[in-house]
Amino acid sequence: MLSLARREPSALLLTAQLAAVLLYPLLETSAGRALFSVFGIAILGLVVLAVRFSAGLTWIAVTLGVPATILLLIQAVTGDDTLLPYSSALEAILYFYAAGVLIVYMLADHVITRDELFAVGATFTLVAWGFAYVFQVCQAIEPGSFTAAVAPDEDRTWMELLFLSFTTLSSTGLSDVVPIKPFARGLVMLEQLAGVGYIAMVVSRLVGLTVLQHRRVD
Repeated sequence: MLSLARREPSALLLTAQLAAVLLYPLLETSAGRALFSVFGIAILGLVVLAVRFSAGLTWIAVTLGVPATILLLIQAVTGDDTLLPYSSALEAILYFYAAGVLIVYMLADHVITRDELFAVGATFTLVAWGFAYVFQVCQAIEPGSFTAAVAPDEDRTWMELLFLSFTTLSSTGLSDVVPIKPFARGLVMLEQLAGVGYIAMVVSRLVGLTVLQHRRVD
């Protein structure tokens, strides 16, 4: 595992995050909350490894990841979500930092490796996760910030907020989970801008370099 993380940290992180998208819905019941927190800790560990093996500042990732892990462990043991906004805030900062590290990693030279191609997807999911945690903090500070077609007056679940983040970042905009408070709408607009900028600046450059690299080989 460590060898794979060293050779292709982005591929390992992307695989784990895509698996999480399918596993999280199974863990949102009351019986699965502890496993939910434990799985979140595992993802945090992979994020820290991705930062370490992508030439990021490991101490920053550890400084953010350790307290977030402790808070998640407390939630797993107690089943109390009181600390959720605090752990979510730390996780959001860590995910955004890791996304920035991967962007620098992808743009560091003009040679595109296989792991850098995986980093395109991993960075996208990191940003999506980061904004989902920001939405979770926003909802804790200002209840009723988001609504949905089902149970509109209730707080949105983690999976609903992650779904909103993915649809916003990808500009899909399915609109069955929407922000209704001004600050929440402002956060969603920032994510829309981040999604457009990521496609325009990072993805388009990597696609162009990949095509150019294949032409040189031919």
